[in-house]
Amino acid sequence: MNSIFLRIYGGMLAALVLVALLGALSLHLLNEVRAEQYRERLAHGTFTLMADNLAPMSDVERTRALAIWGRLLGIPLALTSIDQAALDGSQRTRLQRGHVLVQRTGPHAARVLRQVRGQNLLLTGEVQQISEQLARATIYLLADELVRYPVGEQPQRLAELKQSKGFGFDLRLLSLDQTDMDGDQRRRVDEGDTVMALGKDGNSIRVFAGMVATPWVLEIGPLYQMNPYPPQMLLVIAALGLCLIGLIVYLLVRQLERRLSGLEAAATQIAQGSLDVRVAADDADSVGRLAAAFNHMAGHLQQSLNMQRELVRAVSHELRTPVARLRFGLEMVENASSEHAREKYLLGMDNDIQDLDRLVDEMLTYARLEQGAPALNFQRIDLDALLDQVIAELAPLRREVRVLRGPCQGGEQGAWVEAEPRYLHRALQNLVSNAMRHAESQVSLSYQLGAQRCRIDVEDDGPGVPQSAWSRIFTPFTRLDDSRTRASGGHGLGLSIVRRIIYWHAGRALIGKSERLGGACFSLSWPRAHDAEQAQEDGLEAR
Repeated sequence: MNSIFLRIYGGMLAALVLVALLGALSLHLLNEVRAEQYRERLAHGTFTLMADNLAPMSDVERTRALAIWGRLLGIPLALTSIDQAALDGSQRTRLQRGHVLVQRTGPHAARVLRQVRGQNLLLTGEVQQISEQLARATIYLLADELVRYPVGEQPQRLAELKQSKGFGFDLRLLSLDQTDMDGDQRRRVDEGDTVMALGKDGNSIRVFAGMVATPWVLEIGPLYQMNPYPPQMLLVIAALGLCLIGLIVYLLVRQLERRLSGLEAAATQIAQGSLDVRVAADDADSVGRLAAAFNHMAGHLQQSLNMQRELVRAVSHELRTPVARLRFGLEMVENASSEHAREKYLLGMDNDIQDLDRLVDEMLTYARLEQGAPALNFQRIDLDALLDQVIAELAPLRREVRVLRGPCQGGEQGAWVEAEPRYLHRALQNLVSNAMRHAESQVSLSYQLGAQRCRIDVEDDGPGVPQSAWSRIFTPFTRLDDSRTRASGGHGLGLSIVRRIIYWHAGRALIGKSERLGGACFSLSWPRAHDAEQAQEDGLEAR
């Protein structure tokens, strides 16, 4: 078992390494996605504003505007047909929905694409420093857009542009006094320069530009630099994750190892003969189900062994009497004084041999039914014919007892059932012969047929069976201490054989008191129609 757990731990270690590699790959992909979203968020508003401004222009105006914006941005801008662009289906769909595509071409460079509204044209630009270039271009485009409106309406128009164009950063119009620039920065803005100031957190920039002929200062930002998750962070997270997963896996496997070790120890004790050993089977997981199956197996082994021991003791006891009588008969035959006496002793010896033959036959039949599923050949049987056959075979054996057909209740389609003919015949023979041995003058056979099940009752007018003995009457070699004694014959295996036969038919053998005759009433109940495989499975469960 140690080798098994070594393989389990080895598999877990390999799984942890694989998880670490997958984690590194996932973090790399996450950084790529974050960077792409960052670039799209920064470029969306500016390129949308340019593309929307190009929509109503003529070709000459578009050429002039692209040249001006290109010089401002420091990058070449161009208009191309969307059909000529090398785009896949998902990219075309995103462009048609108003998104901006940013295709990375270098560590800090990207190719930006935006469809002109309502036209089959793409505005493209190769951006090298996406933050600074776009910030300066955005200042120029917004200022050019705002000067078309009165001074008092410019803040509202700026808010509309931010919402409609999808800018990924803040846009504000402030008075010079409202800004938090220092004196030098205010002077430069007042002179018409564009000022880029470091944010208070030290990880962002803000861009300020004065609006000509207005009291407003246009502020853009803060613009944050994209900071990918560092490899050191990955190593720390991976190490902590692996340690946590390893600890959890170790605790789970350790618990599993302890429980399986308990099963191993119990199996060793059972192999050494301690069949009463059981393991805890409280949990509903796979190990708990294994423990329950183990306990069931151990109980079945213990029951089988106890039954085997009882069978050996009972057989030894049953053989002792006829063997002793045979030994006595042989001695008497040798010393017989007349031919008549010799024949008398020989007849007694023949009866003893027949008794031994019946005992061996019953033992073999019981062992065959007890060890495993017999070969059952289910057939449709006419109960009337079967009962008549059993009565005809057994009625002459004890003529002072009448074997009769009792009141029968058949089904609408006749008195048929499905059963194994040979075994059902043997079960009825055992019941009827048992009833004849103990009856005073009458034995009755009857049946009841329903739509799904059938039942056969064998009743007698004998002394009956005490209710205290009903639970053990079908146990092998069981005899009662009342009028049903060994003086009436039998070895105590007949009813056990009956029980096993009816169990293999997925039914039950019952005992009660006969209401009509006053003696015992033995009943067999089983399904009228079923297949052999299902019957054998039900028989196994019944055991």
